[in-house]
Amino acid sequence: MSEQIEYKTGLWATIVREMKILVSRPIYVLCMVGALLFCSIFMFSLMHQGLPHKIPVAIVDHDQTASSQNFTRQLGALESVDVRYKLNSFTEAREMMQMGEIFGFLIIPDKFEAKALAGRQPEISFYTNNAYYIPASLLYKSFKTMSVLASGAVVRQVLLASGAEDSQIMAKLQPIATDMHALGNPWINYSVYLNNSFLPGLLQLMILIVTVFSIGSEMKHATSREWLRTADNSIIIAITGKLLPQTIIFFSMGLLYLAMLYGYLHFPMQGNIWHMIFAMFLLVIASQSFAVIIMSFAPSLRIGLSAAGLVGVLSLSIAGFSFPVPAMYLPFQAMSYVLPVRHYFLIYVDQALNGIPLYYSRMNYVALILFAVASTPLLPRLKKALIRQIYVP
Repeated sequence: MSEQIEYKTGLWATIVREMKILVSRPIYVLCMVGALLFCSIFMFSLMHQGLPHKIPVAIVDHDQTASSQNFTRQLGALESVDVRYKLNSFTEAREMMQMGEIFGFLIIPDKFEAKALAGRQPEISFYTNNAYYIPASLLYKSFKTMSVLASGAVVRQVLLASGAEDSQIMAKLQPIATDMHALGNPWINYSVYLNNSFLPGLLQLMILIVTVFSIGSEMKHATSREWLRTADNSIIIAITGKLLPQTIIFFSMGLLYLAMLYGYLHFPMQGNIWHMIFAMFLLVIASQSFAVIIMSFAPSLRIGLSAAGLVGVLSLSIAGFSFPVPAMYLPFQAMSYVLPVRHYFLIYVDQALNGIPLYYSRMNYVALILFAVASTPLLPRLKKALIRQIYVP
């Protein structure tokens, strides 16, 4: 009889109970596996080329000379530009950009060649649709580059006509030669930048939501006391038994991400892959602990899910993925370090991109460990809410 009771209560019984819940409710499988797989496939396929290629643009050529046509051909030869339309007016080009058929257009003024050869500085105007940030940035760079090269070509032609030699001309056109090296991501591959930041951020978001939902559902359905009884009335056993199966699943998805990023896609990995595996494990349990903290302060399924969603979504913006943290206002800088994924991101930069010694990432590992245990002092507060078992709609 005692052996039968032992199997019905304790850590193993709590784990079995949680596994039955996970299997019986498709929402868990959808959030823990389906959503993460879908987003990873979507992001990998979306950015499989690394950078957008052949972005459609239009040219408004009011000059129609050999110089303007040569400029148009050279612009179309750039990898990021597709000169799809040759229009007659600014109004026509603006309307096409507003309709989304092009992402930018360039205007070559009348008497462009004559003014250039006479040294009268003709103006080339270009417009980009910054509602689409990445295409607009690439087009701006391409338009700017071609404008500078066109100016240099005109100056070279004038100087050649005046009897100057090529060596003298190049010294005037480019007095300082620039030798540029892109570190960490020499291909300027946007997939390396986006997927290494977005996917861990998405993983943290789903961990927060699923953890809050699994704890809040016990209160909503009035099963929290049964959950505690299964755990021998120990909140530590209860939380461990509930979160351990989720930890295994989420960590497996994290390992799949790492295998895809650094194994299949061969993204930069200058350090030891085990350092990133350990960081991924810490990110999972730190995110779960963060969700437990949320439920300890706000033991309500509705409020908890709102807080978890807010924290998870803000992490994608405030953790330094898209905007550098040192450039933020001080309150937001401090807030960014209260997010587990921020420390994972810094570990990724140090270990995967730069490959520096592990010693320099120690504080970020310590921060993730502190996140993992930070919920422990709040467990008695959560236990009282579970015993009270009052659902606030």
